[in-house]
Amino acid sequence: MSSRRLLIAVLVGFGALACTSPSTTQAKQEPGTSAADPNAAVAKVGGQVITARELDESAKAQLQQLDQQYQEQRYQARRSALESLIVKKLVEAKAGGKSVEEFLQAELLEKMPEPSDAEVKKVYDGAKSQGRELPPLPQVKDSIVKFLKQQQAQQALGTYVEKLKSDAKVEILLAAYKPPRQNVEAKGPSKGPDKAPITIVEYSDFECPYCSRAEVVVNEVVRAYPDKIRVVYRDFPLPMHPNAPKAAEAAHCAGDQGKYWDMHAKLFANQRALDVKSLKANAKAIGLDPAKFDNCLDSGEKAKLVEESKKAGAALGVTGTPAFFVNGIMINGAQPFEAFKEIIDAELAPPAK
Repeated sequence: MSSRRLLIAVLVGFGALACTSPSTTQAKQEPGTSAADPNAAVAKVGGQVITARELDESAKAQLQQLDQQYQEQRYQARRSALESLIVKKLVEAKAGGKSVEEFLQAELLEKMPEPSDAEVKKVYDGAKSQGRELPPLPQVKDSIVKFLKQQQAQQALGTYVEKLKSDAKVEILLAAYKPPRQNVEAKGPSKGPDKAPITIVEYSDFECPYCSRAEVVVNEVVRAYPDKIRVVYRDFPLPMHPNAPKAAEAAHCAGDQGKYWDMHAKLFANQRALDVKSLKANAKAIGLDPAKFDNCLDSGEKAKLVEESKKAGAALGVTGTPAFFVNGIMINGAQPFEAFKEIIDAELAPPAK
């Protein structure tokens, strides 16, 4: 890869760090929809009219989520563009008539040392240790060197830009994006103080691998904010996970014997064994009364509870798992600790005077 192409790749990558929203497309308002006339007919079935109001009510959850995603994507696009403008102006002030590309190439790329053989071998051995099948090192050495040089350039550019910002005392005045706050019922198994200032309502699926990863982050959040977090777990079994509904029932059956969270942890630790036989084995492993548990699970008495939870999530715009509501503010997907921290710190901050 040439120096010029490497610089372009780094600049593109640097911009991408600031914009990682899910991709969505804004739907335009069509004539005859509820915004113009909620009673307008959008279909007729055997002489019966389906109105725009009925259509919008049926699609309410999905429309809410699309609107939120669009608003967030729009903010992130503007924020990323602002970042690019700031970097451009800062570098131009230093470039002394050179193009931004020429200046950064001379200032950064030409000063970067070549990766050592030890660094190359470390990357190669790391990939091999993860089970990847690779050709002999000499055959892939050039590719690894290119990867390391791009990584070094990425770090160097980030450090350089942050120093320029600090020296120029850059101040971001663009108002931060604030997700809408929804009225979320905190109903379900919970842990943490009832009067905690932060309530996290989590919609999740015991068969979802992303939900299992999210458990680690949620536990990290709870540890980081002692006595300030209450976590409420709600079921949202997805159609592609056939064992998830029964697993959710099993957790509630365990809850009848005071061991909901024990079963909760057991289910996430054994996501590939969620058939009824395995659920009953889990019940014995955590010390439940087998007869009471089996009767609860086999009767399906908790199925209605699971379905009610799923309907409540759908009404809030949940379409996938995991989905979190931090004091009513939605975090969609398995997000890192920082995504929770940003909202929690804002919620805990004293009101502006």
